[in-house]
Amino acid sequence: MTRICIAGTAMTAMGKQPAASVKSLTAQAVSAALADAGIDAGRIEAAWFSNTRQPMLEGQNTIRGQIALRAAGIEGIPVSNVENACASGSTALWQAATAIRAGLFETVLVVGAEKMFFPDRPGAVAAAFMGGTDIHRIDDIHAAVSNLAAGLIPEELRGAGTAGRSFFMDSYAALARLHMQTFGTTQAQLAAVAAKNHDHSAHNPLAQYRTPMSVEAVLADPLVVWPLTRAMCAPISDGAAAVVLMAESALPSTACARAVTLRGQALLSATARDAADFANHIGARTAKAAYEQAGISPADIDVAEVHDATSYAEIQQVENLGLCPIGEGGPHAEAGHTRLGGRTPVNPSGGLVSKGHPVGATGLAQIHELVMQLRGEAGTRQVEGARIAVAENGGGFLDVEEGATVVSVLEGAA
Repeated sequence: MTRICIAGTAMTAMGKQPAASVKSLTAQAVSAALADAGIDAGRIEAAWFSNTRQPMLEGQNTIRGQIALRAAGIEGIPVSNVENACASGSTALWQAATAIRAGLFETVLVVGAEKMFFPDRPGAVAAAFMGGTDIHRIDDIHAAVSNLAAGLIPEELRGAGTAGRSFFMDSYAALARLHMQTFGTTQAQLAAVAAKNHDHSAHNPLAQYRTPMSVEAVLADPLVVWPLTRAMCAPISDGAAAVVLMAESALPSTACARAVTLRGQALLSATARDAADFANHIGARTAKAAYEQAGISPADIDVAEVHDATSYAEIQQVENLGLCPIGEGGPHAEAGHTRLGGRTPVNPSGGLVSKGHPVGATGLAQIHELVMQLRGEAGTRQVEGARIAVAENGGGFLDVEEGATVVSVLEGAA
């Protein structure tokens, strides 16, 4: 099998950027990724472009990638537009890697860009989230999920929370309650995950939030929907990320020492399962497939980035990746095992809740962080001796799990 390497990577600052556009964010990320790879745009043979919100919020659709990439100086090559909810960026990477393995190209570009902050159009921003599930069944799905372990909600907080919150926050809150009811997970453990990620992001100059938070401060933040407070939930973010992917044979000699290998990758979709069947969660199934391709086990993983759209999701995905047994994610986090310096650090970037979550760029931003870690270039958030890294990126919701999930296994140079 062709060995595929990440030769260059970059991401923009994340956050609410009123003056930014999909074009400007794309140009920043592409220019920096090409420079990081030490090549010019003429070396790129094909490109994949990930975005989910531009048709709804800017009115630009159908050829989003061709338009954004032309503004970044790339045209005349095959460009594929990829949309797979929050897993769009990692799905684009999966497609690009497949094309290289098929022998179609040697050097390609993968870009994710999202412009989500429109302060004058909050209704349109909120509506954009609704398409991430089966809209023909949305009322039934919402009713079924909302009733999961509803008896755990304190009487005085029933019906309380943030008005206009997304459908996804209700889904994550319900699944968190089911985990609490089944395994004894606590709200304080959810807060420990969030506090850890806010602490990590203080070391990430590109993160949306850079202020450390204590567990107490996370718990005291405004309620979104019980048991989730605002500090446990990913914010609205603008940003972009880009990756230059190459067959090993195409790597410039000067790039070999910093190249990171894409050792294994899997993409799966949701199945109809019982919510209490934690062992067959899409994240667990996808991780197993990626590990088999890469020839690794959870014990080999040095660092991970997971899709913590809420802090409960990190607990769930840490279990799915096999970094702790199912049901033990809460105590595992509370004990500090996922912190920098812990057993297996998770989300050293700050994760989605603190680094930011520009949907179409999120999966590639995870890859950027792990490449920095495997190169030893992550500064004060560096995981010492990191050699094997895993990214989990999920998107959409079908009943009780994500509609799509990608798990990627990366290996640093020896």
